Amino acid sequence: MYKILFAFLHLLSRLPFCIHYAISDYLLFPLVYHVVRYRRGLVRQQLADCFPEKSQQERQQIARRFYHFFCDYIVETLKLQTLPHDELRRRVPFIGIEELQATLEREGKQFAFCYLGHYGNWEWMGSFPLWFTAPWTGGQIYHPLRNKSIDQFFINLREQFGGKCIPMKQTLRQILTDRREGKHVVIGFIADQSPKWEAVQYWTDFLNHKTAFFTGTERIARQVGAALCYLHVTRPKRGYYRAEVRMMTTNPDEMGEFGATNLYISLLEEQIREHPELWLWTHNRWKRTYEQWLERQSQA
Repeated sequence: MYKILFAFLHLLSRLPFCIHYAISDYLLFPLVYHVVRYRRGLVRQQLADCFPEKSQQERQQIARRFYHFFCDYIVETLKLQTLPHDELRRRVPFIGIEELQATLEREGKQFAFCYLGHYGNWEWMGSFPLWFTAPWTGGQIYHPLRNKSIDQFFINLREQFGGKCIPMKQTLRQILTDRREGKHVVIGFIADQSPKWEAVQYWTDFLNHKTAFFTGTERIARQVGAALCYLHVTRPKRGYYRAEVRMMTTNPDEMGEFGATNLYISLLEEQIREHPELWLWTHNRWKRTYEQWLERQSQA
């Protein structure tokens, strides 16, 4: 069944973009938003909590725009199966890659870790290795899916650009292996997910909430001497993105504990507030609260 499904999706991906966006507008959006009503209550609640200064009508407009974008994300991700790499480079220019490589080589860096969020089409952002020149390669941290067939589908989708998918729990082991082998790697970290209780170490203000964040990116960066940068993503028009690499620091130790994490959070929040419809609002970001964490700490 999975082979049949994936074969169908592969054939579907060969359709032109105009057909994909017609499917998004006239099939997926009515189905997801009106019929299934996929997590509409969660999206509306999170928008109300994050943007109390906006009117209910403004938040409803953001929600509708988000669901339109979410359906576009689905068809754009399917299109990646057969989208020529030259066309993808045209549709997603990465700005600042040459400057990044020059800085890393001048500073004698073997690694750079690039922060990004579930903002815009993060699957298309996986094409960043197409812009590197030797000896630099790319990698991305990912959370393996329970369904092995779907997990392999996304690994194939992401690794076609030359980067390596690194399971989250194997991050440090893989980076240390790359260091021993003398590889030069830029690794993408999508760091806006909600950590599990055992991984919660740091809370800060984010979108009008006390929010837990992963801090592993900066901790590993200090351990291996990696530079840190941020990927600022915009969507000039449908089917096109612009990804700008912005250097945060070449020496994370100078920023102090949680300094890099705080800078990432501020950059991400600024981006979300500019165009909130491009962030993944269907993710239950605040399912673990600061009050619950304090209670667990007191019980422990």
